[in-house]
Amino acid sequence: MAVGALWYGPLFGKASMEEAGMTIEKIEDANMAKIYGVATVFSILFAGGILPIVVHQMGAYGTLANLGVDTAGSETNLYFADFMAKYGNEFRTFKHGALHGAMTGIFMALPLIGTNALFERKSWKYIFINAGSWLVSATLVGGVISAWT
Repeated sequence: MAVGALWYGPLFGKASMEEAGMTIEKIEDANMAKIYGVATVFSILFAGGILPIVVHQMGAYGTLANLGVDTAGSETNLYFADFMAKYGNEFRTFKHGALHGAMTGIFMALPLIGTNALFERKSWKYIFINAGSWLVSATLVGGVISAWT
């Protein structure tokens, strides 16, 4: 949400409003508490969605989920514990998470926003302003999640 405040404020605020057909009157007439509340929930969902993309160890756990990984002392549990002891910290840097976050922005956010915008007859400028915000956000969220988990 901090990226959005900068992106749609001092960086691209006027261009974004123009491309979206937004006016000051529409903004002043909005229920901002509701908008920010729902946006906060969406931000949490977004971060939760990026988590398994940037933390590869979750894939290993998911692969073993139905094979007894949660059963203490089982062969699968011991295998996963050994795996995590050896490789649990691999690819757990800001740089690695940022790379996967950027890939998420390019290969997921851009096509989703772009497809909707094309059918809504929005401009390429609109697409790149909005997809750019999600690219930067996904890059930062991916980096932070990877470095801190």
